[in-house]
Amino acid sequence: MPVGTLGSVKGVHLREIKDDIQAQIILGNTYHLYLRPGLDVLEKAGGLHKFNGFDRPMLTDSGGFQVFSLTGIRKLSDEGCEFRSHIDGSKHFFTPEKVMDIERTIGADIMMAFDECPPGTADYGYARKSLTLTHNWLRRCIKRFNETEPKYGYGQTLFPIVQGCVYKDLRQESAKFMKDFGAEGYAIGGLAVGEPAEVMYEMIEVVNDILPQDRPRYLMGVGTPVNILEGIERGVDMFDCVMPTRNGRNAMLFTSEGIMNLRNAKWANDFSPVDPAGHSFVDTQYSRAYLHHLFKAKELLAMQIASIHNLAFYLWLVREARKHILQNDFVVWKNQMVEKLSRRL
Repeated sequence: MPVGTLGSVKGVHLREIKDDIQAQIILGNTYHLYLRPGLDVLEKAGGLHKFNGFDRPMLTDSGGFQVFSLTGIRKLSDEGCEFRSHIDGSKHFFTPEKVMDIERTIGADIMMAFDECPPGTADYGYARKSLTLTHNWLRRCIKRFNETEPKYGYGQTLFPIVQGCVYKDLRQESAKFMKDFGAEGYAIGGLAVGEPAEVMYEMIEVVNDILPQDRPRYLMGVGTPVNILEGIERGVDMFDCVMPTRNGRNAMLFTSEGIMNLRNAKWANDFSPVDPAGHSFVDTQYSRAYLHHLFKAKELLAMQIASIHNLAFYLWLVREARKHILQNDFVVWKNQMVEKLSRRL
């Protein structure tokens, strides 16, 4: 899912998201949309779909990750979380009930439960306390969700978020707790927040051994192309990450043969397509030399082309993964791709 934090995928037109990149769903951010443009504007517009013109599904996270990353300007309690806006310092209070109401107003097709995302380095005591809080908040989220109705004439669904930091027993406990709610899909949160990749993969395996195989499983905020392929092998169905656009804006391009830094002088006279395998993930066969020139000249077009390329590459990669799953040769293909995708060109 391309990340559209403020109702837009940075530097990319929605028509490009739909027609060139062919994304079926994008992500919005509850915390940021709540602060700006605000719920009054979104409700008057008829929800985020009408506001930004995206007529395909959208998912909103709960804002938990953003709120809990505001170290020093938030206070956590059993009731909820008080925080100050990063924009103007104004004080706000998120409860599970309020977050459900906010996501109803945004109009996301998939709403995420309000949870606490502990740091990857959290000790066991903190992780245990945090998990208890997340589970208590989930009960309140589900109660509020069931008490309210969608606002804009179409259905919405709620995904619980499995937490538990890097502790196997907590992850198992959380997955079992979430499974009992019979949700239409499940998220795996609190990973890729500082722990080693191998630990992340182990936690995915622990959780997916428990979560239903016939429901989508969403790994939140992950990750590199290699992370995504490793996640798919372990049973993950959905991903989101800012990396394609954020790295693209900084001249890092992902290709089917490895990773490129387009600011490097070695590309100045290379007139071949960006992707070494001949794939064109943008409308025109922009050469490496041309993109190198645009980045060196600090042209805004460089960031736009790179963002579109990276997003299209990510979508190509997961479509290829699906194809190879259906062909029953995913593992062979995945191992070959991991080797290629880890290279620095």
